[in-house]
Amino acid sequence: MARSATAREAAHILPDRLAPGLRLWFVGTAAGPKSAAVGAYYAHRGNRFWRALHEAGITPRLYTPDEFPLMLDHDVGLTDFCKTGWGVDADIAREAFDVAGFRRKVARLRPHGLAFTSKMAASLWLGKATGRIALGRQPPSEGPVVFVLPSPSGLATSYWSIAPWREAADFLRG
Repeated sequence: MARSATAREAAHILPDRLAPGLRLWFVGTAAGPKSAAVGAYYAHRGNRFWRALHEAGITPRLYTPDEFPLMLDHDVGLTDFCKTGWGVDADIAREAFDVAGFRRKVARLRPHGLAFTSKMAASLWLGKATGRIALGRQPPSEGPVVFVLPSPSGLATSYWSIAPWREAADFLRG
């Protein structure tokens, strides 16, 4: 169930970890329940995010969720579309996603690439239905290079593949 943050819980909405000109941002839709509870990106132990970063060659070792601030050292940013609540993507109201604010962040900070960690997140950026979005690098368009990655969530096990993550890693190194 999706939740809006109370004043007390707002401290656990995940802060953007971004800087101007980063090579690649990983973009989710919203913090999951575990991530919101502990204040760290992709914190549920069943989430493959941190393992995928290492397996794809984006990080030299396996990081833990509480080490998310270190991603800037790898030219990697972290953010979500929803900064006012948390929960499972499908349960969050569409109006909770700040697409306009995200577009302003991209225009201001100018990342070279965006790697969406779910088709839901990609659909918000691309303006397409999730069923019409293929995994991997998207066709060229104005702005940053776009990758759509299989969700690392343990809830999306049947759709998992490391290949698009490796494609994003090649871009990051390129």
